[in-house]
Amino acid sequence: MRALIQRVSAASVSNENEEQQSIGRGLLVLLGIEIRDEMQDVEYLAGKIARLRVFDDTEGVMNLSVEDVKGEIMVISQFTLHASTRKGNRPSYIKAARPEQAIPLYESFVETIHKMTGLKIATGWFGAHMQVELVNDGPVTILIDSKDKE
Repeated sequence: MRALIQRVSAASVSNENEEQQSIGRGLLVLLGIEIRDEMQDVEYLAGKIARLRVFDDTEGVMNLSVEDVKGEIMVISQFTLHASTRKGNRPSYIKAARPEQAIPLYESFVETIHKMTGLKIATGWFGAHMQVELVNDGPVTILIDSKDKE
């Protein structure tokens, strides 16, 4: 499971069939689920993100979590995070989980991070074509992979 996390001052997601979702200060999480992922990946990644200290304290040092600053979180499903560009110029998505596996893990991730933080969690729509807008604050962008644990 991979997450591309961006510290934002605002973010929104929309598509032509649903009401726009938005957050203020917080984290935008682009979440990619692969075929090897299971619940331990959900728990590991949700915990890492919940505790990730990327917000400034009173000294201007990134020392506070999204929960500490009473921020918000937006989680967007993004299978392209598991693209392989090893051969040729057309990415392969063979490692990305199929919807029947990915949807329950995505929903579990959203529920788990909500339980861990108690914060508002906005989401996109699994499998939908979406427009995501964000104001990257910093910019701060971090990639975490539950299989790499780096």
